Amino acid sequence: MNYPLNNLPERTVKPRNSGITMVMDKGLSLRQVEDFIEVGGPYTDIVKLGWATSFVTPNLDEKLKIYRRAGIPVYFGGTLFEAFIVRNQFDDYCRILDKYKMEHVEVSDGSIEIEHDIKCEYIRKLSQRMIVISEVGSKDVQKIFAPYKWIKLMNAEIEAGSWKVIAEARESGNVGIYRDSGEVRQGLVDEILTQIPEEKIIWEAPQKAQQVWFIKLIGANVSLGNIAPSDVIPLETLRLGIRSDTFDHFLKF
Repeated sequence: MNYPLNNLPERTVKPRNSGITMVMDKGLSLRQVEDFIEVGGPYTDIVKLGWATSFVTPNLDEKLKIYRRAGIPVYFGGTLFEAFIVRNQFDDYCRILDKYKMEHVEVSDGSIEIEHDIKCEYIRKLSQRMIVISEVGSKDVQKIFAPYKWIKLMNAEIEAGSWKVIAEARESGNVGIYRDSGEVRQGLVDEILTQIPEEKIIWEAPQKAQQVWFIKLIGANVSLGNIAPSDVIPLETLRLGIRSDTFDHFLKF
């Protein structure tokens, strides 16, 4: 921080197990990545190359090197995993992960239909090679899971070897744990937290109002995902209670 300010919530430090900020890179150029890291790097814990953008991203090797030189882990979005699985190319996918020296991998089923036992088996296999982040929830706005099912799926994936489970919202923040208006399904979140430790969950929260809601519910060290690169600094001020939306939340005199 650039100067002292009292009565701020204590933030975890890197490498974090909670309070994670997962950033969504939807196609930044090499220069944009460098500019982003200069400003947002200290507050970014992990970067996802959104859905299957890595397939069409120019200079992919160099982009990965820039993130790694900054000490920021990066991984391919879960939709790329699904694109390989639906084509019966799991071994090819593993070779791609090896080729690009990936240390993290996302396993999801938001766009395909797959038996959950089979999904968990992929998690088990991949967790023997790297750190697995799995995603629960559908990208289809018409598919609404009951709270007990979210809990059952999350527990099974954690037991299968997932380091963290992501609560699905898409990059738009209007499915999964949110209504199509972007409003949080509060009852669903409350039910999930009765059974799943909050430090095991990354809540996708691309919209400011969603970030504020989770910070007020769980605290400064809630793990949030699908954060736009331009929102990393604003999010950190929300976490610290130095933006109007959370200004009074952490003050203790």
